Amino acid sequence: MSFEQEVRRRRTFAIISHPDAGKTTITEKILYLGRVIREAGEVHGKAGKKAVTSDWMTMERERGVSITSSVMQFDYNGFRVNLLDTPGHKDFGEDTYRTLIAADSAAMLIDAGKGVEERTRKLFEVCHLRQIPIYTFANKMDREGREPLELIDDVENTLGLSCYPVTWPIGMGDRFRGLYHRLDKKLYLYTRGEEAAQIIGVDGIRDPKIAEHVQPELREKFIEDLELLDGALPEWNQSEFLKGKITPMTFGSAKYNWGVDLFLNLYSKYSPEPMPRQSNAGEVSPLNKSFSGFVFKIQANMDRRHRDRVAFVRICSGRFERGMKVWHERLQRELRLAYANTFMARDRETVDEAYAGDIVGIIDTGNFQIGDTITDGKRLVFDEMPRFSPECFGRLSIKDPLKRKQMQKAVGQLAEEGTVQIFVDPRVGEQDPVLGVVGELQFDVLLYRLNDEYNLDVKLERLPLGVARWPRHKETGRRPQAINGGSIVYQDAKGKPVILLQKEWDLNWLIKENPDLEFGFTGA
Repeated sequence: MSFEQEVRRRRTFAIISHPDAGKTTITEKILYLGRVIREAGEVHGKAGKKAVTSDWMTMERERGVSITSSVMQFDYNGFRVNLLDTPGHKDFGEDTYRTLIAADSAAMLIDAGKGVEERTRKLFEVCHLRQIPIYTFANKMDREGREPLELIDDVENTLGLSCYPVTWPIGMGDRFRGLYHRLDKKLYLYTRGEEAAQIIGVDGIRDPKIAEHVQPELREKFIEDLELLDGALPEWNQSEFLKGKITPMTFGSAKYNWGVDLFLNLYSKYSPEPMPRQSNAGEVSPLNKSFSGFVFKIQANMDRRHRDRVAFVRICSGRFERGMKVWHERLQRELRLAYANTFMARDRETVDEAYAGDIVGIIDTGNFQIGDTITDGKRLVFDEMPRFSPECFGRLSIKDPLKRKQMQKAVGQLAEEGTVQIFVDPRVGEQDPVLGVVGELQFDVLLYRLNDEYNLDVKLERLPLGVARWPRHKETGRRPQAINGGSIVYQDAKGKPVILLQKEWDLNWLIKENPDLEFGFTGA
């Protein structure tokens, strides 16, 4: 296969949703359909049941919630698919944001009983900002929920996104009978407890064969809804989809694997090839044979036996080869990428080559940070990844003072992952930094991982702080080392000055005292 053919068959997408919409469950079913696992696992561990593949961290399986993004790669319908499973909880929004930057499209999962929820809306805004194509899967049709037409109105009114339903449900809950594929003119009939559908070809929504399998009242409602849709909706427009303005919508139940294969077939048919990426040297085409990529995720201790650290790289152009030399733009020096892997959550395989659109994991000894650009020698930097402003703050203490340096090293590693942000008080120094996180659950994860992965008995002292802002001069952009008002100027991990305050009121007062400064949400 030629270089161009290899690139064009790459597909990279992320799954986004509100917590408990079924995101991890549908991920398992996709992996099952992609024939990379023999049995789809369950989110909540039960006796005799396989655990889910994508939630590999111990704490994820105990709580039944995704904490970190997972990277999984498989082949489907001739495509090499890179699937990114993201955390749904708002406290891990920063990890999700970075993962979406590495994706070329997104699958938006909504609960058919609840519609578009708060977290879904915020994640959609990130996708909309980047104008990436979005698929919509209305999940949990095996339960009573909102009417399909109502769900479409909800998506369109809440997100300003036009819907094009490709499949249409017949009934819901205990009355759910199946799905009608509007493009293929096929009826998919489902039986509870069975994954395989009975597939019947029909001539249209009034085909008498539908009446043979569907109760009269459900059939009448089905015909009424689709005639209304056909009269109101425009034809499918691929270019509008690629601009993120229209979403193909499908229905089903991830729990029973109903309609997931139809979604995956739709994805493989319409999903975009690897997208061009913006850099300080202009747009970088994926078909450019010069290798380039960026680090969007760092993960420590995926293999505890070796205390390893993996830098996940999105390849933006060219071809990756194991053992190749690359130019590290931030460090301004060459590195050899001797060990690289493709992933199935925590499980890995050594990769000898990869192409634009692929995600590879580089075994890292501390050279990489989130946002780093690597190339085969060309000098360019991809757009910087902003950090979210933390809202919860604290300091750590350890029971055994002899393990203090070990704790500092562990916290440093987790900070490089993006789990926590470190702020140094100049009066105290680096020995006792202030830690900041976006959400409270991140502190729970930090304490758990320090204990579980590093065997450290630590305690967290919460601090009465709630606002972090990065000051700079409006005219020059210079970073001040002191400001009016007596506030302490901390330093972040990159040495940039940052102000930590209790309330927004304190920030407003500082703005009045320093009219020549602006206070940014990030250090970018």
